[in-house]
Formats: sequence, C-alpha cells, structure tokens
Amino acid sequence: MKTLLLFRHGKSDWHADYSHDHQRPLARRGRRAARAMGRWLTHIGPMPDQIISSTALRTRQTCHFARKAGDWAAPVEYEGGLYGADPMDLLDCIRAAPDSSRVLMLIGHQPTWSETIAGFTGRSVMRFPTAAMARVDLPVESWLDVEFGLGTLVWLQIPKELPAAYGGR
Repeated sequence: MKTLLLFRHGKSDWHADYSHDHQRPLARRGRRAARAMGRWLTHIGPMPDQIISSTALRTRQTCHFARKAGDWAAPVEYEGGLYGADPMDLLDCIRAAPDSSRVLMLIGHQPTWSETIAGFTGRSVMRFPTAAMARVDLPVESWLDVEFGLGTLVWLQIPKELPAAYGGR
C-alpha cells in the first residue's frame, strides 16, 4: 500500500510586496499553521519519505516551516508543474514518484487538492482550507499503478481544529 499526503499551502499575505502571484509569501497566520501541521503530523504519522512541492513561494515556505517544526527528514523536490496543475497533472506527478517512497507528500494549491481527493475517493469536492492536510491510502505496490477511484480518505485535518498543544487555535 502507498500513502499520499496532500498539504495545501498556508494562508498567504495578500498585502505583501510581490510582482506575480507565484511570489506571494505566507502571512504570519500561514507560518503558524504550517508549523502546527508539521508538529501534528510528526505526532500522528505517517511521516513522508518523499516531498514534492510547488515552486510558488508560499508552498516552499509552508514546506520549510512544517519540516522544521516537525523535524521531517524527507527530501524535497520542487516541481514547477504543480503551480496551476489540474488533477490529471497531479496524477502524472504521483505516478512518476520512486517506488522506494511509501509515503509521498505533495504541497500545493486549491482547487486541485480537493478535486484530486474527490477523484481518488469518489466523494464530492470538499472544503480544503489553507494549511489543511489530507491522507489518502492507495492499495497499490507501485506509484505507476495509481488510478482515480482507488483511494480511501483516512483523514482531513484543518489547522484551526488542532489542539493548542500543536499550535492550533
């Protein structure tokens, strides 16, 4: 079995000075939520053994703050194609993951994350706020065999619902 973790970037700072949406940074709230989610995932597991992040600044920062707070050791690959991706693009990215990875984390954007979960699980598109993370289990031995309709949503965690011990509200 393979496990996919989908992590949406934290709340971005719409008032920051940036020239293109790709360069929009995290807001303080987004940094705090990324740290909280990093600590929470370390506590409940499973830990990612491979991380692929969008190249957008807010996703790179989300990855940085979560990894540091959670003391994650997984290597990170930055993939420009995750910015503006659709669910089929995400499926291609997942299928290209090395089979040595059992738990793959993707860090990116809406609406692709909720649409992709819907594709894997057959559920309707769900609310997926900033810094939310979902776990989808896939009954395959190889990432090449991943198909829509095969996944089971194990959990969807929203940062504001975390206990205060992790830095939630």
